[in-house]
This record gives sequence, C-alpha cells and structure tokens, in this order.
Amino acid sequence: MMKMKKTLTISAAAIAAAIALAGCAAGTETGSPATSSTPGMNHGGSAMPSGSASATSTASAEFNDADTMFAQMMIPHHTQAVTMSETMLKKEGIPAAVTELATKITDAQGPEIEKMTGWLQSWGQPTAMPTNMPSAHSMSGMMGQEDMTKLEAAQGTEAAKLFLTQMIAHHEGAIMMAKTETTDGKNADAVKLSKDIVTAQEAEIQEMRQLLVGL
Repeated sequence: MMKMKKTLTISAAAIAAAIALAGCAAGTETGSPATSSTPGMNHGGSAMPSGSASATSTASAEFNDADTMFAQMMIPHHTQAVTMSETMLKKEGIPAAVTELATKITDAQGPEIEKMTGWLQSWGQPTAMPTNMPSAHSMSGMMGQEDMTKLEAAQGTEAAKLFLTQMIAHHEGAIMMAKTETTDGKNADAVKLSKDIVTAQEAEIQEMRQLLVGL
C-alpha cells in the first residue's frame, strides 16, 4: 500500500503562538470597539455614532487575529480539498458514492473560499498567509506534492481508496483549525462558519470511513 506523506500537525498551542506573533495584543481585541493605531488593522470595526442604523453591520465587521488567521489558513486548506475532489471527478471507474462525495465537497468549500476571501478584503487584511506563518503544506491534514501526484496517477478503486484516506486526514486538520476559531475567534460570521465546518466534516469523515469499508 502506498504510504501517504506525513504532514506536520499544528497544535492549538502552536496556532495560539502564531496568533501572538501575527497581530495585536489580546487586550486591544476585547471590550468596546476601538480604532486601531496600525493602518489597515481595523479590528474593532468602523467607529459609528451611537444608535446608528449601521450598528448591526459594524458589529458583524468586528474581528480579531484568530479570525484573520482562520480565514488565511482555511482558504488554501479548502483550495486543496477542492483540487483533490476535482481530480477525482475527472477519473473514470470511480464508485458513484465517491464521486457524489467529491461533488459535495467542491460545492460546499468553493463558496466558503469566496466567503472567507471577502471577509479578509473587508477587514483590510491580506488573503495570503504572512511569511511568519506556517507554509500551506505544513498545515495539519494538507497533502504534499508527492501525495497529490499519487492521487493524480491512481485509477479506479485504488484512486477511490487513496482519495478517501487522504481526505479523512485533510478533514481532521480542518476540524482542528475550525475548533480553534470557535474558541478564540471574535467575528460572529467566522465563528459560525467554523462550527459549520466541524459539523459537516465530522459527518463526512464518518461517511468516508464507511465507504472505505465497502471498497
């Protein structure tokens, strides 16, 4: 059996440490919104007059460094999952249940990539991870180039088994990052997405394990 390339796992502690390196002190992230002293870092949202009709939109724009990191890391993570799924959809001889799963992953994660990209742009944050952050391929669950090459070359049942095995590990990494956001994030929309990712991908992991048994 082909061995998957082991990828580095970022623990919740490592993610927390990266957050500390990436942004402002936690003391500036809590309490009532405040104007950031750093250009482009509007962590408290735009200052609005008391009782403004825009209060709701201002609240939804509040974010902290955990929210930024979550989006910056999850975008490439999701992008690879979509690439893996699209690779499977181009193959012949793949069990229908596996192609249906690949389609479901693509349909769900594609729009989530667009949503997170939009958040980062509205927050005035870069969509790419900062250079002091872990590289995309070192994130938990991410496949290395060798893994991706093996998936592209595999056919039929072998490809289905490899895809499911790789995607289980990939989902487990995404769930870990999402749970960190659920705990540490501030933006309501980002925290909700993190919870949705956990729920959806835990269910898909169970589905994939069942599919593996039947192959």
